Amino acid sequence: MKTSFIIKRLYKDYSKRFLNKIFFAAFFSIMVAASTSGIAWLLDPAIKKIFIDKDETLIFLIPAFIIITFATKGISLYLAKSTMIKVGEEIKKILQFDMVSSLIKADTKLIDAKHSGKFISNLTFDVTHITNMLSDAILALFKDSLTLIGLLVVMFYQNWKLSLISIVMIPLASIAAKTLGKRISKVATEAQERSGFLNSYLIELFKNHKLIKIFQKEYYEINRSDKHLEILKDKNAKIRTVYVRVSPIMETFTGIMIAILIFYSGKLIISDEIDINNFFSFLAAMMLAYQPVRSLATINMAVNQGLSAARRILPIIDNINEIKDDQDASELTIKNSDITFENVSFKYDENNDVVLNNINLNIKGGKMSALVGHSGSGKSTILNLIPRFYNVKSGDIKIDAQSIYKTKIKSLRKQISLVSQDTTLFDDTIRNNIAYANMDANENDIKEAARLSYCEEFINELPNKYETIIGENGIRLSGGEKQRISIARAMLKKTPIILLDEATSSLDSETEEKIQNAINILTKNKTTIVIAHRLSTILNSDKIFVIEKGEVLASGKHDELLNISSQYKSFYEKQIRKG
Repeated sequence: MKTSFIIKRLYKDYSKRFLNKIFFAAFFSIMVAASTSGIAWLLDPAIKKIFIDKDETLIFLIPAFIIITFATKGISLYLAKSTMIKVGEEIKKILQFDMVSSLIKADTKLIDAKHSGKFISNLTFDVTHITNMLSDAILALFKDSLTLIGLLVVMFYQNWKLSLISIVMIPLASIAAKTLGKRISKVATEAQERSGFLNSYLIELFKNHKLIKIFQKEYYEINRSDKHLEILKDKNAKIRTVYVRVSPIMETFTGIMIAILIFYSGKLIISDEIDINNFFSFLAAMMLAYQPVRSLATINMAVNQGLSAARRILPIIDNINEIKDDQDASELTIKNSDITFENVSFKYDENNDVVLNNINLNIKGGKMSALVGHSGSGKSTILNLIPRFYNVKSGDIKIDAQSIYKTKIKSLRKQISLVSQDTTLFDDTIRNNIAYANMDANENDIKEAARLSYCEEFINELPNKYETIIGENGIRLSGGEKQRISIARAMLKKTPIILLDEATSSLDSETEEKIQNAINILTKNKTTIVIAHRLSTILNSDKIFVIEKGEVLASGKHDELLNISSQYKSFYEKQIRKG
């Protein structure tokens, strides 16, 4: 991604909308420049009229002007900075919103490809650098460039010979800053990567804290965290060290310049080519120019950090989904909700093995169909293809003879509910978790869904009942309680197609019975596709498909499969022996 493209893009999409505020800040930057230059210039008449000529008429007037000038500078600087702070925060919010929106709408494939911690690092670490570039750097460019120009005018006004000597510092500082800018860009990229690794590690740490305790790995994880933090500390220290390298360079340049100027100006004073008041005014202007020169020198580093961050952020914002509506897509019309797979093949990535190979399935509407097979056989993939979490590589999937690739994704997913063993809940109230399926549902609908899914029996025992906050991913609830809320949510959606992925696994028999009863209510007269390790939960399915290595080995009812499928018979007999 070229630098010119990034700059144009950031201006067009983010900075341009705040031009009025930027111009407002620019106006006060001019006031800062003018007042700073005025401070240096006022030393000339102050020294000449008061200290040399001993003019008592100006002994009050010149100090008053100096106070006004300093006050003008302070107020103008405050207004310019506060305006650009607000602009920066606005841009930061828009960047973060664009990125979050892109990630929410992104294909499952993109989210699966990268740890969530790294996305969080992009959202915080990178966005901060971009906004610093767009707000702080813009202000510094206006303010310090204009201030430097104003001070140079004062310097040349006082003595052009001394001015020519002093401005040698500017290109020398620029060369140093350019060299350091390249270095900081590389270090900033490394720091972002380490920040992403640390975020990823912390998410894993909090998610697996019980595992850490049961295996007594606290000290192991403490040591691992220390290594992550140590590496990040080194990277951040390098960034700050590169920044402060400007100080010795600038101090040395300034010292050399002042020494040369004192030597040369001494000769000019001796030869009466310059007065002492001109020299002090010139020296004040040059000393005041030190800050803007230094600031302009470090802008290059801030810009390099921002551009490096933009190269990581913009591709996420600009992500184009593979899964999108066809140009001629139409609304899905449900009649019987029959589902058919026609010669479907699929693999998650070009570098991965084929997961499904020429699959053909006929799933009758309003009936329950089950998928049976070893772990990794492709059962969950079949479920994920129906709501188009992924696109098939070849073949077609149809609902009531309508290709899901010719229908609008929103209308497709509107007809499907998913209940998985990996129950996903929000750190919110029970009411809001159930109502997530239908935000317009009334109180009676929510409570009816809770009753039918056997949620009421544990909700009514809670102090705050439906208003109970359940914690991150329902941490304050048991596995069975979380699963029942998931079923209640699906009930509230009232869809004709239900997908159940290991919905009753890892539960005790009493809880499993309640959940199975809730599922029976949920799936009544619905097209249901269920994956279950426990064959006892699917014995009454209208059709069972035996899946092995991405292929359909056999299909039929339970009794039929016992006779025609050795794989299914083997599954069944093993479970009988287990009891």
